[in-house]
Parts: sequence; C-alpha cells; structure tokens
Amino acid sequence: MIGGIKAYGSDTGTHIRYQSSEDTLIKPLDPLLPDPAKPVTPIDPTDPSGPVAGTGGSLSLDFASGFQFGNQAISTRNETYYAKAQEYSDFDGVKKVGPNYVQVTDIRGTGSGWHLAVKQATQFQTAEGQLLTGAEISFSQGEMVSNLANDFAPTPVSSYTLPLNSEIDVVVANQNKGLGTWLYRFGSDEKTGAQAISLHVPGKTVKYAKKYQTALTWTLKDVP
Repeated sequence: MIGGIKAYGSDTGTHIRYQSSEDTLIKPLDPLLPDPAKPVTPIDPTDPSGPVAGTGGSLSLDFASGFQFGNQAISTRNETYYAKAQEYSDFDGVKKVGPNYVQVTDIRGTGSGWHLAVKQATQFQTAEGQLLTGAEISFSQGEMVSNLANDFAPTPVSSYTLPLNSEIDVVVANQNKGLGTWLYRFGSDEKTGAQAISLHVPGKTVKYAKKYQTALTWTLKDVP
C-alpha cells in the first residue's frame, strides 16, 4: 500500500516473430543510395523491353545490369572499351546514371550465407558465328553497398577478368553475412562506374562490321 492506495502490478509477455516469405519480389534499388522504400526502374541497354525480372523468393537475385560497349571503329591495334554506366529512373521518376550492379536479397532469416557466381559461356560472336577471338571482359572497383551496417556485408572480389566457360565466385556471404539486400556495384558513382567494366580486344583479331554479343550468367548459390 502506497499512501493509503493499493498498487498492483503484473508482467505481460510482448513479442514479435519474423518469418521468411517465398512470395517476395524485391525491386532494384538505387546503386548510389539504396533505400528499400524507394525502388528504381533500371534501363537495359541491350534490351528495349527492359531488364529480366528478378528470381523472387526469400533468397533472390533481384537484378543484374546489362553491359553495352557501344559502336566502335574497326581497329588493328589493341583496344580497350568501357561499358556504359547504368541508367535508371529513381523513385520520383528522375533520370539518373550510376554504376552497373548486381543485387541480391537474403530474407530467409537464417544467416546461413550464400555465394554469387558469374560465367561467360561463349566468346563474343556475330549472328553468323564469327568470333571476336581473344576478347576479354574485366571488372574492377567491385564493392558492396546496402542500407544495412557494413558489419553484415558479404565479401566481394574487387577486380577480375572473366575466363571463358568457367564459373567463378565473385561474392561470398559467410555465416551471418549478407542478410537483407546488398548491391554488388562496380564503381561508386557515374564517373567511376563508366571506367569499371572493360572489354579488351587484341589488334590481331579480325573484326567484321557487325554486332558481336555474348551472355553472362549470374548464379546465386544457397551455400555457406
């Protein structure tokens, strides 16, 4: 009794429980300042219909930039060309340009980790099968960015040259890393992004006045 007034007290349990969802589809985020509440609309320079949709699910590959090395004059010298930076419309519809990137989301809630791999199965070639012999794609300035603390960041490979027909791991999220949404971007802004992905073509390679293309396969692996 306090001051002649009886006081009563009791404890009530209060909790919240999170669970993963296989129906989730995370949209691409801004590579300059990723905010899950403000998704963006990327432009695919290789496909006017837009980028390929993300895989969806609680562990998902949400987006991967397409790379356009532009129209180039035929040359007999060794040449290096750079992929155009990523164009997109931000949440408010404003046109922007930023680094090319690959986006991964892990909302399984297990902290079990994952790997991101990439593979170039074939050489650049024309529709008639003429090869751009010796051409190599190289990546640099690879880094992870998110709205989460860097303590949870996966480990990226910052620079590498793609081998032909050989898959390589380029991002590793060990246990309790890579939770939430992470962007593996090449460069930190429009300027650095425009110099981060290169295509080297030997001068001795025969070139035809045609379009050469290849495909990169990004694979998200559910492994620690």
